[in-house]
Amino acid sequence: QVQLVESGGGLVQAGGSLRLSCAASGFAFSDYAMAWFRQVPGKERAFVAAITYNGGSTYYSSSVKGRFTVSRDNAKNTVYLQMNNVKPQDTAVYYCAAVQGQGASIRSREYTYFGQGTQVTVSS
Repeated sequence: QVQLVESGGGLVQAGGSLRLSCAASGFAFSDYAMAWFRQVPGKERAFVAAITYNGGSTYYSSSVKGRFTVSRDNAKNTVYLQMNNVKPQDTAVYYCAAVQGQGASIRSREYTYFGQGTQVTVSS
């Protein structure tokens, strides 16, 4: 049974930091590219960051580049999103996603598995 379980969300002040984690189980984690997406009510899920199966390449949306860092620990079957200098516009539900293969996509429809999400709220 495939599971992606996000954690680490919460309330943070603008300018602060937060680290999200996504624990994976039920599939060969090291064979999968991983990504983070976020969604606010009334809008489509938006790409945040992605990392290839071995951590060799990372990709970021322009809105978070330079502030967020995606990383993974294949020994722990976990992917992380370090969020620094957060802004109120970063408020959203954050989802991790997985797709088998060596590449990483910015398109959510190309991902096979999604977690249930974790709420991040940034106060001004």
